[in-house]
Amino acid sequence: MTAFSSTRLRGITDWMQRYVDERKYAGSSLLLKHQGTEVFFNACGQRSVENDLPFQRDTVARIYSMTKPVTTVALMMLAERGLFHLDAQLSDFLPEFRNMQALIPGAERLDQTEDAPTPTLHQLLTHTSGFSYPFNPGVLPKAMDEQDLMFKPDQGLLADRVADLANLPLVFQPGTRWEYSVGIDVLGRVIEVVSGQPLDQFFAREIFEPLGMKNTGFRVPPGTGNRFASLYTPLAGDAMALNSAETGSETLRLVDQAGDSPFEHTTTFSGGGGLVGTIDDYSVFAEMLRNRGQGNGHRLLGPKTVDYMLHNHLPGDIASMGPQSFAEQPMEGTGFGLGGAVVLNPGRTRVPGSVGDFSWGGMASTFFWIDRVNDLTTVFFTQLSPSSSYPSRAELKALVLGAMIE
Repeated sequence: MTAFSSTRLRGITDWMQRYVDERKYAGSSLLLKHQGTEVFFNACGQRSVENDLPFQRDTVARIYSMTKPVTTVALMMLAERGLFHLDAQLSDFLPEFRNMQALIPGAERLDQTEDAPTPTLHQLLTHTSGFSYPFNPGVLPKAMDEQDLMFKPDQGLLADRVADLANLPLVFQPGTRWEYSVGIDVLGRVIEVVSGQPLDQFFAREIFEPLGMKNTGFRVPPGTGNRFASLYTPLAGDAMALNSAETGSETLRLVDQAGDSPFEHTTTFSGGGGLVGTIDDYSVFAEMLRNRGQGNGHRLLGPKTVDYMLHNHLPGDIASMGPQSFAEQPMEGTGFGLGGAVVLNPGRTRVPGSVGDFSWGGMASTFFWIDRVNDLTTVFFTQLSPSSSYPSRAELKALVLGAMIE
């Protein structure tokens, strides 16, 4: 059994406090479990600088793209019921994607396109579909940005936003490259069509209620009050405008806060980035994956399905597929499974870890990973966008692995 050094674990506490003292993060929390047992928790700083409220264990935070593994689990639950297979074309469920076009290589205008096959569900899951994000570089992301196709919480019905996306071409031929995208948002709509339920209801009934995730959803849960953390950015402009990011004079500029947040009256159920929740809730979800589909006495997925999800689904690492997009993780030595990144070679990632580590993060600098070699789950919460502001994820992983002693 692997043990942890209490002295070295205190180094994590010091590191977290240093980020607060240096005004990089307003506050943060970290929850570490080994073989299902909590071995470390710490919270420091503030969830609201303006109201002098502490960042605590029950703080509700925006998890943004850490929603993607949840949506992936939901899709795989339906796949296990024999309702579709992952090589099915997206147009089998959403006919607006039937006649697809893709930008030609080197395209400088949106009308420079060629015929393309409709991407498959598997390609959407693995970010090889040809979809993109507004904050990526290029012609298509610029068009998405102009139309504000970001699947924000206050942008109306998911079906309408997906229909808008269908009017745009793909950025490349499906399966030829890797680009971080809204593909998993689109899969959220597929879940609605196949299940006959709105995405928020499917998540609540099939995932959150069985796992006991009472503080997680697309809207800030009723009665949360000021437990909902404020969101900050060091940028002078849009906190997600990565292509034109300019550092401002204030490292913790307020972007969104309790009482005046679109997450308190959500209309768009973004399967790619719309959930809010607590660190304990997300740790239960991560533990379910580490336990191969079972959590809180309920089985959501079969063990073999989870094993399949946590394999690399790319021909090699992400770097080998010509990515031009923003990504939450190192691309060298890292593959991609279903809903998250998979470590293929820790040496190539330049971050300590185990082969097979499964992880993903969110735009507000949240992060989680599952280390099945060491029976370890780690969840880190904070609220600073963009997540590329500081190298906290690599530093945190080194700290946690450094605290493990034989």
